[in-house]
Amino acid sequence: QVQLVESGGGLVQPGESLRLSCAASGTIVSTYIMGWYRQAPGKQRELVVTITKGGTTNYADSVKGRFTGSGDSAKNTVYLQMGSLKPEDTAVYYCNLRELVYPWYNYWGQGTQVTVSS
Repeated sequence: QVQLVESGGGLVQPGESLRLSCAASGTIVSTYIMGWYRQAPGKQRELVVTITKGGTTNYADSVKGRFTGSGDSAKNTVYLQMGSLKPEDTAVYYCNLRELVYPWYNYWGQGTQVTVSS
């Protein structure tokens, strides 16, 4: 089992920045990919960014140039630096860890609320 603990959400004004962190603990397989997803009220959960152990990232078009995903594989931790925040970025942000080898589990954090409002 893997536990994901997120931190760093909050209320910010448009144009401001915020940094999220997610630490994975437990029995973690050797090969996995982590990422951030978000879910706004009344909408489906969507990808924000995926981050490989090697640091390769893949962003949703809506956040390219504003958000930066990074990771520390030694600590099994990933970060999401969010800049130039917009009201439409308001959502619950979830950390994800997907195992790329047996037993192929997919884990989610409890989510952290990010609200962008003036």
